[in-house]
Amino acid sequence: MIQKEKKGILIVSFGTSIEETRKKTIDAFETIVKKAYPDWEVRRAFTSEMIIKILKKRDGICIDTIQEALDRFREEGFTHLLIQPTHIINGVENNRMLHLLRRNRDSFVSMRIGTPLLTSPEDMEEVIAGIMEDYRALPSDTGVLCLGHGTDHYSNFTYPAFEYTARRMGYSRLFIGTVEGYPDIETVISHVLQSGCKKMILLPLLFVAGDHARNDMAGEEPDSWKSRLNASGIQTTCVLKGLGEYPAIQHLFLKHMERA
Repeated sequence: MIQKEKKGILIVSFGTSIEETRKKTIDAFETIVKKAYPDWEVRRAFTSEMIIKILKKRDGICIDTIQEALDRFREEGFTHLLIQPTHIINGVENNRMLHLLRRNRDSFVSMRIGTPLLTSPEDMEEVIAGIMEDYRALPSDTGVLCLGHGTDHYSNFTYPAFEYTARRMGYSRLFIGTVEGYPDIETVISHVLQSGCKKMILLPLLFVAGDHARNDMAGEEPDSWKSRLNASGIQTTCVLKGLGEYPAIQHLFLKHMERA
């Protein structure tokens, strides 16, 4: 007897406990995926168990882990899966996901996996162009600074490569720094001062504008990026807009799904 195809899509995100940004990013992207794949069942999983626990206890919202989502797909007879992470780089979170998916691959006829946002040089070009679409007429004394998460994983090279690609594309006043990797905020401040920029627009290079964006980047504490830059004589404007809100980034993730 030939098994009937039953197709599912799993969108994997780190997650966020902030409802406002979740609706604008994760929810919005999943809605777009549902429109693009009307014959597929679209579900979500978060990788942060802490966020899953917060949402369940505080809001009564139950979000699956990746394993829980896979188990439910298998128990309900799904045969073909397409998994798309909203991860930015091919780092620790993505590697953990891949390891888990490989262990479960034989439970399905087919399992296809999309790549993170910044996987190829072409990806970087599309993301940079998508971000800078909002800042095509910057004053000569103003730059754009993107806050990335950063990692001690070797994939951290993606961030300096991102800024190098921006320079090659002609964006001499687009900078990037990381919270937990390189370039750190001290390096960023040095580069900004050397550039002659007097003002900086701060943006998160994160899928959601969550805690890192609201606290590490735009917080009022003296060690936030905004405070550090202000103390160095640089005026700042913080934009709490996650990458998941940009149409160009949403479209790029869909392209990764199509390739998978």
